[in-house]
Amino acid sequence: MADVKKIATRDSYGNALTELAAEHDNLIVFDADLAGATKTGIFKKAYPGRHFNCGIAEGNMIAVAAGASTMGLVPFASSFAMFAAGRAFEQIRNSIGYPHLNVKIGATHGGISVGEDGASHQCCEDFAVMRSIPGMVVMSPADDVEAKAMVKAAYEYVGPVYIRFGRAAVPVFHDDSYKFEMGKGEVIQDGSDVAIIANGLMVAEAIEAGKALAEAGISARIINMHTIKPLDEELVLKAAKECGKIITCEEHNVIGGLGEAVCGCLAEKCPTPVRRIGVNDEFGHSGPAAALLKQFGLCADHIVEVAKDFCGK
Repeated sequence: MADVKKIATRDSYGNALTELAAEHDNLIVFDADLAGATKTGIFKKAYPGRHFNCGIAEGNMIAVAAGASTMGLVPFASSFAMFAAGRAFEQIRNSIGYPHLNVKIGATHGGISVGEDGASHQCCEDFAVMRSIPGMVVMSPADDVEAKAMVKAAYEYVGPVYIRFGRAAVPVFHDDSYKFEMGKGEVIQDGSDVAIIANGLMVAEAIEAGKALAEAGISARIINMHTIKPLDEELVLKAAKECGKIITCEEHNVIGGLGEAVCGCLAEKCPTPVRRIGVNDEFGHSGPAAALLKQFGLCADHIVEVAKDFCGK
């Protein structure tokens, strides 16, 4: 994918908010003193009167966003995933989840690819904690086009939404004809030997792995499972029945995220062998994003290795 345009989905977030605000006067944005990094600064430049810096007080930001939502406004509360999902968990649970308020949480800098910021900022637990909140929609886009469509879908959905965006630039493989649907995964490549279900930046890696596997005589079905909750169980079950083997790929702890969501579905409805690729219940550390992703096995080469072993090749 060397010749493909690469854009960080956090940039997509800032741009999507700005585009949506031109159409919807009730869209407002909160940030916790990180507008430059979360890219809500793009929105702030265009709509300074609708952007509110709550300072380094994430819990308060969530509480203010909850209150604003009861006045007919649609707030997007933004911070790093570690601070949004981690530090503000209690307020998200009690002030947004419990009353099922119409607040959207834009969490940037998720996963190992935060890189040099190190383990304290590399949130690989956010899918797990957000999935545990009743009624919370949890999503992670794979590229710029999908991220923008996801923000629009979140605005249109009435209820709490958590979206994780990335710091690192990722290949743009969707075009303008792409139709995003919350809760419905996407088959990017068909195959019959193994199904690789991925989200976020791991989708591009799965696509690359699919090409290498084809050369090795393995037919891989590549699925972009952008919505972790609600999971597209129909698509998961179809892949399990037709491929017989499932590999999940996520930039998240193997505990509590996409892999466990898929395994939970299959265990109850269609027991199927599964291999989970993710962060193996450990903390990250400081380093260049690309090097860290490779070290933790979050790359096409490792997906190929796992798939070949799984398929006995």
